[in-house]
Amino acid sequence: MRVEHLYRYPVKGLTAEALEDVTLSPGQCLPHDRRFALAQGDAPLDPAAPAWLPKFHFGCLMKNARLALLHSAFDPRTGQLAIRPPDGPPLLGDTRTEAGRAEIAAFLTRFLGPEARGTPRFVEGQGHNFTDNPAKAVSIIGLSSLQALEAAAGQPLDPLRFRANVYVSGGLPWAEFSLVGQEIQLGSARLRVFKRIVRCAATEVNPETAARDANPPRDLRARFGHADLGVYAEVLEGGRVAVGDALEPLEGEALH
Repeated sequence: MRVEHLYRYPVKGLTAEALEDVTLSPGQCLPHDRRFALAQGDAPLDPAAPAWLPKFHFGCLMKNARLALLHSAFDPRTGQLAIRPPDGPPLLGDTRTEAGRAEIAAFLTRFLGPEARGTPRFVEGQGHNFTDNPAKAVSIIGLSSLQALEAAAGQPLDPLRFRANVYVSGGLPWAEFSLVGQEIQLGSARLRVFKRIVRCAATEVNPETAARDANPPRDLRARFGHADLGVYAEVLEGGRVAVGDALEPLEGEALH
């Protein structure tokens, strides 16, 4: 298998950012992946000691499809987060200051309108990632599996509906499922695949239009008997991963 795309998602529910390469660290997500989130006003979150919470406690595409209409970009060197709405002036907020985070929260709250609950907060947890899975992981999707789903659904599906970190080509559809429980070499990093990814209503949302114009969980169950697409992997040994690198199993049969 070959790495075709690498993405991070600095703010949960907002824009994917394409990468040419990334350096992975043991036991961690991609750097800056899901580093920030908009916590709903009723979310039981302590930013000083963040613990994992289900996604509905945050602004997320599963509940807030409108977020797909925002275009965001994060600069980790300066801490600046730019957000451009479909209408009206953009925001440039400083994630490093309390005032900047309050400004970002107010902007996103206004954009969500009645979907915002209470007084949402724009949060960052030191060393915490606001991921859908409790364990820190890298998410991987085989593009041949996505192509099989597209054929079953009878429509093209933007890979970014599924918000994975790594998209790989080559191999048969669903070949990545055979890696669960195995170690893999990804570029110069070593990972252990530990879980298939169950898909939810977030994948119904078109990342370009914010319309719910597909139903991947339904199509997966109807055609393949499960609602899974992609796998989670834990980083065991860090290293550089770049577009064009290989994904290879370190035990068992080679992928075809």
